[in-house]
Amino acid sequence: MPHASASRLLLASREDVWAFIAEPHHFPDWWPGIAGVQPDRRGVAEGARWEIRGHDRPTLFRRATSSGKLLVRGVQPHERFAWTLTGDHIDAELRLEAKGPDRTLATLLVEAPWLSGFSRALPRRALTRLHALCQTAAEL
Repeated sequence: MPHASASRLLLASREDVWAFIAEPHHFPDWWPGIAGVQPDRRGVAEGARWEIRGHDRPTLFRRATSSGKLLVRGVQPHERFAWTLTGDHIDAELRLEAKGPDRTLATLLVEAPWLSGFSRALPRRALTRLHALCQTAAEL
């Protein structure tokens, strides 16, 4: 399966980044193509299943994003969040590494089948959005 990865230094502590990631309703804010999420009662816990809804706006060169489920495959608080988007057959893993009291290195690994319309830019786009949302330590 094709895969892509990206890393980005976030201007926030690992605890602040995790607090943002650990709230399932924030997922559409940083993951491209997702318009909404309805997590199950377990939230961000291994085995949890979330209902997701895509934007459903196809264009000439892009198919509509699908709806379906997000299956949480692995969680290590403050360090790792792994999931599968069942509709698109995308496996993703976000790793967080503290790089100081107010800096976090986020690394996103993504795998998807060739025929899914997978874009190698997906991890970079997601981390760019996450970077914009996690600016608690940004110098003004």
